[in-house]
Amino acid sequence: MVENKDQNEETIEESGSNKKKKKKNTAGLNAFVLMFIIVMVISILTYIVPSGEFEREDVDGRTVVIPNTFEEVDVENLSLMDIFMSFHTGLVNSADIVFTVFIFGGAIGIMNRTGALDSMIKRLVSLFRDRAYILISVLVLVFALLGSLIGLAEETLVYIPIIIPLMIAFRFDAITAVGVVFLGVLGVGFTSALTNPYTVGVAQTIAELPYMSGWEMRLPIFVAFYLVTIWYLIRHANKVKKNPELAINGSYDANSGVDIDWDYKMPMRHLISVIVFALGIGLLIYGVISHGWYVGEISAVILGTGVIMGLISRLKLNEIGEGFVKGASDIAVGALIIGFARAIVIVMEQGYMLDVVLNIASRLLDSLPVEIAAVGMFITQIFINFFVPSGSGQAALTIPIMAPLSDLLGITRQTAVLAFQLGDGIANIIVPTFGVLLAALSIAGISYGKWLKWVLPYFLIQVGLGIIVIIIAQYIELGPF
Repeated sequence: MVENKDQNEETIEESGSNKKKKKKNTAGLNAFVLMFIIVMVISILTYIVPSGEFEREDVDGRTVVIPNTFEEVDVENLSLMDIFMSFHTGLVNSADIVFTVFIFGGAIGIMNRTGALDSMIKRLVSLFRDRAYILISVLVLVFALLGSLIGLAEETLVYIPIIIPLMIAFRFDAITAVGVVFLGVLGVGFTSALTNPYTVGVAQTIAELPYMSGWEMRLPIFVAFYLVTIWYLIRHANKVKKNPELAINGSYDANSGVDIDWDYKMPMRHLISVIVFALGIGLLIYGVISHGWYVGEISAVILGTGVIMGLISRLKLNEIGEGFVKGASDIAVGALIIGFARAIVIVMEQGYMLDVVLNIASRLLDSLPVEIAAVGMFITQIFINFFVPSGSGQAALTIPIMAPLSDLLGITRQTAVLAFQLGDGIANIIVPTFGVLLAALSIAGISYGKWLKWVLPYFLIQVGLGIIVIIIAQYIELGPF
């Protein structure tokens, strides 16, 4: 999951080998250090900047800011104890989200332990061996669904060393393989976030919106970004096939293609496990839409799905437990970041600084058309992702400000959440502070400079699509607002 991207050291397991490569990520400040610095800076500002607050009222179960009611207030300065207690309080207040992230991570750890998803990828390769462009489209779709539905990101890195030789064997190049995985998972998956619990799930919970609501808009977003992605990849692959000098192979070369098991057959237990996985996701979506399931029910479904897959795949009970612990530990950084980000909001609330920020932002944006203001939110989220490249951490940090700000500006809260998810997903493919990006490039031996040059047109297209989506979203009625 994308939450682990803040770790300073990425460990990538190579398929078919017990060998591990470790690459230290020295780009950017440690996320927890950054959060602590922000808390301290805000705490100092409470001694300098006059405090103030808006009046609020309850509207349809949501706490809404009342425009034009901001007044300065006299409050006691925060003590050192208040500042350090904010981290504990942040974790406590975010407990439902934090524990959901742990359970999701543990369940996906079990799924990875079964080998069923790996088996599915190998089977797809064998099925489309004579139809390379269709294979690219299918693989992008699979990775996009994994990112969009359950928030996989780091776990897909293991497929890059498998797909690179495959793409080279088809007379494409290594960067095509990285794009298949990375643009699929993030450029389509995290950007559309159909049911991604780490981005949309966290953001909607904080924004007091029905959990996973607004899927009607996210589905066409998924389709649009998917079509753009396969067009971009196939266009590049076709150019390389016609002119091999355009190939970007990193540490690989034109002879790096390996023999593929073109006749690979999925073991029946893996096939059944994949079917169970698909049914589990279907049940999750049905429950959210038809019965209003929230984080408790959703966690139960995904955990139950993981356990059943483990049993079908003949994992021993201890192996299921070990898979759960491994998955939960892998996601621990992201889960804790949620609580630390919440600490920032708590300090702002206790120092009556949150409403000061809202008042300043609303005055700056109030004269703009709401559509332009909404686009401004989207662009802001892209820039924030550079400093906080954790999806759930960014949601915990920005949505407490963006949601009430949207109330003041006449922007729907769904649009505010949409601006966040688009900004987060699109920025992930380009920001050098994103550990998963650096790990993917390291596997392929491709420099960040070459990647940036190659992906920049795609990034700009994504931004343009994002602006169009935000404007459309503000015009239409998308679920309960």
